[in-house]
Amino acid sequence: MNGGDKSMPGTSVSQLAYYLALIGGIIMVIFGLLSFIGYSFGPSFLHWGWGFAYGSIVTIICGVIAIIGAKSANTLVWAIVLIIVGLIGGGLGGLLVLLGGIIGLVTVLSKKR
Repeated sequence: MNGGDKSMPGTSVSQLAYYLALIGGIIMVIFGLLSFIGYSFGPSFLHWGWGFAYGSIVTIICGVIAIIGAKSANTLVWAIVLIIVGLIGGGLGGLLVLLGGIIGLVTVLSKKR
């Protein structure tokens, strides 16, 4: 066994955080767009339906932030940002982003030891 084998688990865990955050961000953007399109084709005489469109816009914005921050999931600041974005975004995509942020945070904190 070479000395390079010791860094292999840390690399795969950080890649797992990257993939979870990226897939979660993509899911959030897709679900946000579908939700936004679904509410925009609703009946126009119901004005109370406009309130639900804001939730889909927030989901889209959180998804874009998660996609951008997925590359840096193994840094302390972006891991915390991904955790917050996952909590705000919600849904399946938000859960994946949240898990990616938590795994990235664990990776960062374990490297500092």
